[in-house]
Amino acid sequence: MPTASARPPAPRRVVFVDGVRTPFGRARKDGLYAHTRADDLVVKTVRELLRRHPGLPPERIDEVAIAATTQQGDQGLTLGRTVGVLAGLPRTVPGYAVDRMCAGAMTAVTNVAATIGFGAQDVAVAGGVEHMGHHPMGFDADPNPRFLSERLVAPDALNMGVTAENLHDRFPALTRERADAYGVASQARYAAALAAGQIEPDLVPVALRDPERGWGLATADEPPRPGTTVEQIAGLPTPFRPGGRVTAGTAAPLTDGAASCVLAAEDVAAELGLPTRMRLVSFAYAGVEPEIMGVGPVPATRKALERSGLTIDDIGLFEINEAFAVQVLAFLDAFGIADDDPRVNPYGGAIAVGHPLASSGVRLMTQLARQFEERPEVRYGLTTMCVGLGQGGTVIWENPHHPEYEPTNGSQL
Repeated sequence: MPTASARPPAPRRVVFVDGVRTPFGRARKDGLYAHTRADDLVVKTVRELLRRHPGLPPERIDEVAIAATTQQGDQGLTLGRTVGVLAGLPRTVPGYAVDRMCAGAMTAVTNVAATIGFGAQDVAVAGGVEHMGHHPMGFDADPNPRFLSERLVAPDALNMGVTAENLHDRFPALTRERADAYGVASQARYAAALAAGQIEPDLVPVALRDPERGWGLATADEPPRPGTTVEQIAGLPTPFRPGGRVTAGTAAPLTDGAASCVLAAEDVAAELGLPTRMRLVSFAYAGVEPEIMGVGPVPATRKALERSGLTIDDIGLFEINEAFAVQVLAFLDAFGIADDDPRVNPYGGAIAVGHPLASSGVRLMTQLARQFEERPEVRYGLTTMCVGLGQGGTVIWENPHHPEYEPTNGSQL
């Protein structure tokens, strides 16, 4: 029995060591990964992390947490454990699966970070995968009829596109014209980042086998549509509502892909000679009305800022998941940020590159880490996203390249 004077261990600082992702493919019968297993995609990212960091002994990994929204078929069977085994990790390394829909990988990261911060683990792998071509969102789900019969949620809360239309309704300032302009800007920013060599370093090539086309290699993202103009998307149909405002030009395409990362206690990273690309400062999740789930990042960010002692003015870079343009615009309006603020998604976002649901959180983090390297004058950045059924998640990070960054011996968050 502990004595009355026993104290919990001091929290340890947690760092983002590195992250990688597969190229993203369109979720269709002729898409990049039509004949590739979902679990093999995420295995590829874990193996790449080990290849890039030979100083990390596989036996030092304490956990593998892998997210998927639709946990069935090649996305089922306790992904964290099966991915660890398939990636060649020692059998002593445990693992588990995570589901918080779009924030699955983000939740995997914050789960293992909290465990590391508590002192129960030293190093962990976290990530996510979504093969929407094999497992369409909501496929074979059986929502409890009480949701509707007892009016716990509005009928349209279960359709993410309709919730985006609801945001346009709720906030008249969020016009289709603004959304169209934002969607085009996302494509342009992604194209510029790709041309500048800012995308490819985080991609893991994936071998492909197609029964008809033979062997191939995925080395680039499939969804982007460079050169998209406002005039082109102004005429697109509004599939979620007749005469609506949400179109394929202002929504993330259905996508296949995986991403994963390594997190560690700061002192352990130093011991093993691993890089510190970001330090986790704080995180928060929040719930909102399911029918306007796109505003979820707003209260989540407010909570994360309050817990960190920071304000929105301290944040120099924003990686906001672009499930829909209107959702990003709602966040920007809530914090008084201009639609074209260069701090926001400088590499473009999910409208261009795609949103393989449970994997996107680590994509945001990996991009932010690279932006920190390019922008040492920026001290803090955040990654945030909305989540189906009315949630939001935000993680605030510190840039280790900033002149005021002070590494420690591992204690004190």
